[in-house]
Amino acid sequence: MSTPDTSGSAVIPADTPYVTIVLPCYNEQDHVIDEVERICAAMDSSGYTYELLAVDDCSTDETLARLREAAPRFPHMRIKAFHRNGGSGTVRRIGSQEARGEIVVWTDADMTYPNERIPELVSILDKDPTVDQVVGARTTEEGSHKFLRVPAKWFIRKVAERLAGQKIPDLNSGLRAFRKSVARPYLRLLPPGFSCVTTITLAFLSNQHDVYYLPIEYAKRAGKSKFGFVSDAYRYILQVLRMIMYFNPLKVLMPPAIWLVGIGFVKGLFDVVTHRTIYLTSNTVVTFLSGLLIGSLALLADLIVRSRAE
Repeated sequence: MSTPDTSGSAVIPADTPYVTIVLPCYNEQDHVIDEVERICAAMDSSGYTYELLAVDDCSTDETLARLREAAPRFPHMRIKAFHRNGGSGTVRRIGSQEARGEIVVWTDADMTYPNERIPELVSILDKDPTVDQVVGARTTEEGSHKFLRVPAKWFIRKVAERLAGQKIPDLNSGLRAFRKSVARPYLRLLPPGFSCVTTITLAFLSNQHDVYYLPIEYAKRAGKSKFGFVSDAYRYILQVLRMIMYFNPLKVLMPPAIWLVGIGFVKGLFDVVTHRTIYLTSNTVVTFLSGLLIGSLALLADLIVRSRAE
């Protein structure tokens, strides 16, 4: 059996799956098999050859035991067990690096994402070679701390849009599909936590890889959330700034540099007019020099980025 050849691309042999689905599993014993069944049923009916890489992130419950018990029912599932908890980002990075398929899919095992639509994400990549990543853009927010998460995620997304220079309907959706060949240089940049999804989004956008946003429904999760509002929101915004600094430091550093130089210049004129002589106060000098230093750092960082060999 081979993958459908709807775009004129080469047919992939049956022993090499076209799609690899990376499924992080951490303390999901009550519903992980339901999620595996849903994913495998959708992929079996799609006609795409696939493998489901279920990675147990050192669960403290019976998640790994239930995966192993169910393994004979799912011949396309591979199980990988971590001996210590590495975080969802580590799972996704290692799973993507070990993926045998050209198309890699990320999703979660908590029943929140419509995993029956995974073939739809794959089909977009299969039919349109100009698209390198498809993101399931959530139309609702059903996570914990909803009244805090909605404004915080809106703010972080707006910061990312401002720095990336384009609209981002969903910055940190956990359901996405991308071409492994395109993502390979950026996998080493993935942090261990939830912000890995933010990282892969910004890495693609910052390097002019087309990202398609497919609207999806988002359900209330099964089991207990592993998301910590304060710590993870802090890491999200740091990761946004880190990624833009990595690919385009001028976006981050040059605006404050120009503002400081401008404020210092205006303040210098005010000092001269006020004192009726060429006299600059210490805060004027500090502000102006700070702007020059940050601007110089921005140019140096940009030079390093442009000369860096990936």
